[in-house]
Amino acid sequence: MMGNRRNLVFRVSIVINIAVLLYAAMHLSGTTSNGIDWVPVNVDGQEPARNAELRYLYERRAEPRNETETRPDALLKTYDESTSQKTPSTVATTNKTASSTASVVVPSELEITSDGLDIVDENALSEATLLRLRSLLNCNEREFLPVTYQRGEFWVLKNYVRADHGVVLCHESITYTTHAGYEFLDNVLPLVERWMAPVSLAIHAPGADLTPTVNSIRYLRDCTGNDLVRSFVTFHVFFSHKHIPSTIPDPESFLNTPYNCSNSAPYVLTNSTYMKQKSLLYPVNVARNVARDSALTHFILPSDIELYPSPNLVPRFLNMIARNSKPLNTSTRPRVFPISIFEVDAKVKVPSTKTELQDMLKKKKAIPFHKFVCPTCHNIPQAQQWMTAAETTQMEVFHVGKRKGKFVIWEPIFIGTHQDPYYDERLSWEGKKDKMTQGYILCVKDYDFMILNNAFLIHKPGIKYYTKNAKRDAIVARQNHFVKQVITPELKKLFGTRDGCAM
Repeated sequence: MMGNRRNLVFRVSIVINIAVLLYAAMHLSGTTSNGIDWVPVNVDGQEPARNAELRYLYERRAEPRNETETRPDALLKTYDESTSQKTPSTVATTNKTASSTASVVVPSELEITSDGLDIVDENALSEATLLRLRSLLNCNEREFLPVTYQRGEFWVLKNYVRADHGVVLCHESITYTTHAGYEFLDNVLPLVERWMAPVSLAIHAPGADLTPTVNSIRYLRDCTGNDLVRSFVTFHVFFSHKHIPSTIPDPESFLNTPYNCSNSAPYVLTNSTYMKQKSLLYPVNVARNVARDSALTHFILPSDIELYPSPNLVPRFLNMIARNSKPLNTSTRPRVFPISIFEVDAKVKVPSTKTELQDMLKKKKAIPFHKFVCPTCHNIPQAQQWMTAAETTQMEVFHVGKRKGKFVIWEPIFIGTHQDPYYDERLSWEGKKDKMTQGYILCVKDYDFMILNNAFLIHKPGIKYYTKNAKRDAIVARQNHFVKQVITPELKKLFGTRDGCAM
């Protein structure tokens, strides 16, 4: 009798222990690593799991990077040339700061799957557009934390000084990824004034160049008369292990000390940089890849810091993607979106619309990019037709081209994604043709080059002319030989060949 009771108690205790373990496992699996519960909530008759996903995405917009940081009123803003004011666009959020506790509005499933989008303002992103983008792109969020890592012979301080935009969901914007030495940082403000979206900037700062680099960052954030640089620009710093700076300032310390704005900007006082004193080559493709890898968004525009984008390019492009009209929804090949590039006279104002640009082209105040340096390098397919075609109210694909025939050495600058080929980091800026290897891979992979109808880039004012430089010509000859003898055979083994593709 006693034996039976003991057996019964033993069995009951086992059942209770198993139940406790199952409960604990269910509780742990129902909580994400950052403490947000995936709780199905039935709102507006939606299927519970889908509603929980949307609620999670919208609540993430309100997460601060830390307890003191806030998100700008709007990630994207429109550009008003006449008043020089930046006004918020329609952004799918109910939160004005990162710490806001406003309720989350979850749109209906109908807005995600509807064939038509009612886009009232092409210069803004509506809630429905953002939801459509989320569904179409199916992208993943990326970390936004400071990291120090090695990249070949270089040390990289990723996210050394972070923009104040906080959380950026991968589908809600485009990142302008660019690079420079500190002496080119005078271009940051005019660039971001026209871009009005995240900028990922990699700065080469070997040795003693780090000090003026840090002070230039502080000047740009504190002394430009607005918060655009603080809001949108994230700075990364990198240098060779052979040229590590003697001291590396802690951003948490120097950002808390306001810069003395009565002093001139460090980047305008440049006489001779450490890089020039040591006769270092500029590792342009390392810089490009560092900036690109650090971008938080699905779409990226890898470009040069002296190229200023046409205003409202970001919302107009994303609205085009959300509409998903032909040829976007018919082509099955990988694609990128090249942007037409121009130079303007040093004495003129940079144009803000295609119509203004066309007027300047007629008056010879603007010319195609590098017309007097390397015209075939940037000879874009149907360039003449593009320049004469009237500006439209919507961003569209003007022409689908290929990097073949007379465009075989075309070096396009384009909106792409993180899936596109990298730049070869063995090539320097001084050796020229540093984007040719990437162009070859794009050609072999049969990319479509979907040229945008209204978007353009304008080089910092001043027409460039070819000037002979014997020292640089020697570097170019060595780099050309290296590409021919080493890189080209590598690429053919790795990616194969295709008729018409060359470097």
